[in-house]
Amino acid sequence: MASANSAEPVYLPSTVQGAVKILVTGPFGVGKTTLVGSLSEITPLRTEETMTAAGADVDDLTGRPEKTTTTVALDFGRITLNPRLALYLFGTPGQQRFWPLWDDLSRGALGAIALVDARRIEESFDVLGRLEEQRIPFAVAVNTFPDTPDYPDEELRSSLDLLPEVPVLKCDARDRRAAYDVLIDFVDHLHSTAVLELQP
Repeated sequence: MASANSAEPVYLPSTVQGAVKILVTGPFGVGKTTLVGSLSEITPLRTEETMTAAGADVDDLTGRPEKTTTTVALDFGRITLNPRLALYLFGTPGQQRFWPLWDDLSRGALGAIALVDARRIEESFDVLGRLEEQRIPFAVAVNTFPDTPDYPDEELRSSLDLLPEVPVLKCDARDRRAAYDVLIDFVDHLHSTAVLELQP
């Protein structure tokens, strides 16, 4: 598998016979663009724009002073899961004003990785509620920042009001290996619940 930073184009292998769509979603500033970039075997498509003073009253940057851009449409990446199956990763915008686009992106998705910032649990409620309303299978991935509290999984599950079957995973979205571990666990979950059929 080629690196996402490779200058050479990475073409889809001719053996691939099917593709599935996975959402990477979550609230504003949680690390969706970073996770897609860590996972993608191709240079990801990004639709980020520089944040300006005009958006200061709309996008709350409390605790995120380093954030200077925001996704305004989507992030797109790809990973070849096995010789026959590719995963297309669609990162959604986090702000509510982009939710009509979120609804379009979620159409046809096999499942979703919902990133959560444990320092701002309440910001995740709306996104998780929408996934439940649309009956999209999902896993929660807690993106660990340097000052993220280390809450036990059951405490996180209770705070997020998750059903027992929803996996709770932890990762640093910047770490390629950790990102892959989350994706592997999520794909295993979809396979175990018969949502995804894996062929050799």
